[in-house]
Amino acid sequence: MSDYRETAREIEALLFAAASPLTEEDLAQRLPEGADVLGAIVELGQMYQGRGVVLANVAGGWRFQTAEDLAWLMTEERDEPRRLSKAAQETLAIIAYHQPVTRAEIEAVRGVQASKGTLDVLLELGLVRMRGRRRTPGRPVTYGTTDAFLEHYGLASLADLPGMAEMKAAGLLSLDLPADFAMPDPNLAGADEDSLDADAPEFHVDFLGEDEPSDA
Repeated sequence: MSDYRETAREIEALLFAAASPLTEEDLAQRLPEGADVLGAIVELGQMYQGRGVVLANVAGGWRFQTAEDLAWLMTEERDEPRRLSKAAQETLAIIAYHQPVTRAEIEAVRGVQASKGTLDVLLELGLVRMRGRRRTPGRPVTYGTTDAFLEHYGLASLADLPGMAEMKAAGLLSLDLPADFAMPDPNLAGADEDSLDADAPEFHVDFLGEDEPSDA
């Protein structure tokens, strides 16, 4: 128990000073060799139960944050953050639930043409990234969410996205949905997707391998 407490103190210091969530691997690299990181995290979580600041798992890492029931005490003293337009929010939601997804697929779900500026804003904010290319004619780019998206919305993983029942309760889904309706699973990777640079080495090898013209 004493070892857990000492390691917990060290983790507490690291998380307090960190600018973003730290994974167990990040913590292990900074702690003495053989430290029981997971056991110390459990110990630290128990130490902070019921406190004004709690230990939270976000985007696969750990951080301290204000307890949810004390959010009303907080006041905003910084500049108003950039707000997403309705189109950007809808596009982000589609990408989150349907990733990997192409621009054409986003348009099909929304029923309107996707503005390039909308995707540019999401990419600029770091909430969305270009994942790869679909194995279809034209090789369209596919999009997915980032760890910054999980951190921004306080999610440990994509599995924590609201399910059908929560969406209905929030009034975001109709109560009289078709019997065969199902929420997409964003954790299922697309089997018909290639990395963005999957064919880049082959291109460069062929290009560089060409014989230069002879002076003869």
